[in-house]
Amino acid sequence: MSSGYSYDEQGQFFPIFILTLTSLITLPLTYTLVSPAKDLEATAPRIKSDYKPEHDDILQSLRQAQKRKQRRVLRTVFVLAGWALMAFMVYLIVTTQRTAPKIWNPYDILGISDSSTEQAIKKRYKTLSRTLHPDKARPDAAKNETVESLNTAWVDISKAYQALTDEEVRNNYIQYGHPDGKQSFSIGIALPPWIIAHGNEKYVIFLYTALLGVLLPYLVGSWWYGSQRMSKEGVLMESANNLFRAYVDSIDTGGVITALSVGKEYEEAFKGDKADSGLATIESRIASQDDDSGMSTKDKHALVDLDNGVRRKALALLWAYLGRVELGDDALNRAKYEVAPVAHSLNRAFSVISQAFGHTDPIVASFKTSQHLVQAIHPKASPLLQLPHFTPAVARAVDGDRKGHTTVQQFMELPDAQRRSLVVGKGLLSDAQYKSAVGVARQLPYFQVAKAFFKVTGEKFIIPSSLVTLVVKGRIVPPGSENVPAVNPLDLEDVDPAEDDVDAFIGRKSKVIVKAADGKPVALDKKPVLPPLAHAPYFTRAQAPTWSVFLTDAKQGKMAVPPFHFTHFDQPIFGDDGKPTFNMQTLKAQFAAPPQPGHYTFVMHVMNDSYVGFDTTMEVTLVVEHPSKAAAIVAEDEISEPEEDSLAGQMSALKGGSVPGTTKPRKKPAEEDSDEESGTDDDEADDTSETNTDTEDEGA
Repeated sequence: MSSGYSYDEQGQFFPIFILTLTSLITLPLTYTLVSPAKDLEATAPRIKSDYKPEHDDILQSLRQAQKRKQRRVLRTVFVLAGWALMAFMVYLIVTTQRTAPKIWNPYDILGISDSSTEQAIKKRYKTLSRTLHPDKARPDAAKNETVESLNTAWVDISKAYQALTDEEVRNNYIQYGHPDGKQSFSIGIALPPWIIAHGNEKYVIFLYTALLGVLLPYLVGSWWYGSQRMSKEGVLMESANNLFRAYVDSIDTGGVITALSVGKEYEEAFKGDKADSGLATIESRIASQDDDSGMSTKDKHALVDLDNGVRRKALALLWAYLGRVELGDDALNRAKYEVAPVAHSLNRAFSVISQAFGHTDPIVASFKTSQHLVQAIHPKASPLLQLPHFTPAVARAVDGDRKGHTTVQQFMELPDAQRRSLVVGKGLLSDAQYKSAVGVARQLPYFQVAKAFFKVTGEKFIIPSSLVTLVVKGRIVPPGSENVPAVNPLDLEDVDPAEDDVDAFIGRKSKVIVKAADGKPVALDKKPVLPPLAHAPYFTRAQAPTWSVFLTDAKQGKMAVPPFHFTHFDQPIFGDDGKPTFNMQTLKAQFAAPPQPGHYTFVMHVMNDSYVGFDTTMEVTLVVEHPSKAAAIVAEDEISEPEEDSLAGQMSALKGGSVPGTTKPRKKPAEEDSDEESGTDDDEADDTSETNTDTEDEGA
């Protein structure tokens, strides 16, 4: 038995092979291009505003460049080429004539049916022998017969006859499909024969060498090097290592901004002499801003002390961006806006590093740095600069003699006439600019916390090491909202799902349980609601706001529960008319309770990564009961009271005891009420003074 290779002589198989191979690559690539984007930046609504900041042409060009980068032009070219090749292969498949392989069949060779008897087979064989036997065969030129063709036909009918009559030959035919037994096999290659003909072998070898020896190792190496080169936060590992070395426990927002200049990503933008080009101009422009630059003496020294040209220019551009400093040159202004998204990515990595160390100040500083980078305002600037057309002069007019800055919420709480008198006038805002600023302010998603408490799903008490849920109830109340309804107490309750609702317990619930006006639980469809993208006219990336909830120990200055991040809500924020709905939103974070019973007081931080002054800080108390006490109270609740109609009930009534249904229930002492619910409400918002984080003994 031997083997051989056969190529696609008629060209009927290689188009199918090429079509299959191309479709395996082209179809997934096509899906990535035509499928709707699922990222928050592409699906979230946007705040309506016609405001165009200074250098809007530069900002728009940077945004368009980012969009072109995301479109992946090279991938589009590959997809188009793939579809063109697939179309050509389909054309070849349709137009190429098919040839079916001939299967050796003794009945067909003898020209008889499969049901012929042995006598009929012998008779047919004798008939054919008279004309095809070598001693009797005479070639007929009219039929294009030759001696060789007649001899071949004689051999074929002899084998066919033996396959049907001779036992050994018949067994070969049954087992191997041929009277001569196992035959040599041919490996079909779905490629045309011209590939190896006429000296084309060298090109085939070159192609295989290029694909398997060059392209494949390059792709695998690029993927592996890229995965090792980048961190999970999307920054270079070398940059993450530099951020790790720049971390200190007492770092503030200005220190974080300085630390962000260590990124290696800036070297690509400031190659060669670009690092020193315009650096003196940037630093002189920043120095001329005085307090409006936002740099402290420490920050200025940190900038001057840098001897690395790339890092120094990156840091100078960052402060120019945060101070909205006019640099007097389009190239420098463009570079100023380009460094902000890079710094924002580096800040995410720094936030992760800060959370690993667990100190409160660096964690809070990283969140605040994100806010300032998105809004392009420095750490000392007024939050009012987030509004369109507001300048430091306008913000100072609003602040007046205030020691601190006026927040957007405080400004919008003022009567309209008072607001106008403060900001509309010569050297301030025009009436149209004022309306534009107020219109944007009334669309900003300020999350107003109404209540925060702890619970264990399905349980009345929290015991040591149980899985605790921190429930934060609040509403999106845009600054300046009018006719805000009072909080419905029923909305502040968190209704447990049914005991048989497994999906709800493991976090895969498709419905949210709320209480109706009559106090009965109602299941509503849970559809994620995205807040509008951050209004950030100076930031060249679409930024979806994220709320982060975490607990800290104020006395030790350490993080107690790491941040939980929320990018969407469970109730509509704005109605179809664009007005706020004031629906109660619920944020939940789960963590393990402390291993010892007691009262634990934490500081809860609800921080937004996109807006300045939209954070909430409040104390919350976690009450952990001793397991024995909790079990005793549960057992006591399970003991049934005597009914009024029963003998025990009548005896209790004669003795002066109370019978259920006839007297009012006894009110619980204040201590029991505090044990029943662990948490706080909105009256304690923004109160972080003298936070007690010690574990108190229950008997104390």
